[in-house]
Amino acid sequence: MTSVPTRPSVLFVCVHNAGRSQMAHGFLTALAGDAIEVRSAGTAPADRINPIAIEAMAEIGIDITTGTPKVLTGDTVQTSDVVITMGCGDACPYFPGVDYRDWKLDDPAGQDLDAVRRIRDDIRKLVQDLITELLPGNVR
Repeated sequence: MTSVPTRPSVLFVCVHNAGRSQMAHGFLTALAGDAIEVRSAGTAPADRINPIAIEAMAEIGIDITTGTPKVLTGDTVQTSDVVITMGCGDACPYFPGVDYRDWKLDDPAGQDLDAVRRIRDDIRKLVQDLITELLPGNVR
């Protein structure tokens, strides 16, 4: 009997869940489709997604306006295969067996559109590399 592979789950975490993690969520959803379960949360979520992040993503055809900043919970971390932190480091709970990674990215909060475009492009490259790793042979 052949086992059915489970779909990997990725959680993006930043402080406000309003910029970096939302852009990463948007990229991974757009590029991997439903092959990867995508989540995002923040240690101190904002009340809305950063409008400049929304604008930068819209320029490349990815709509992140339906996202809502969410509070990070231990359950969300524990049930994720890969947890990618972006500037919140030690505030993320640790669970054995979860693959933790930290992406060093500037915070788009308070930045102009040109700066956020650079952050967006850095996130796209990191997400593409993540897809290549998690879904070998299924590069989009």
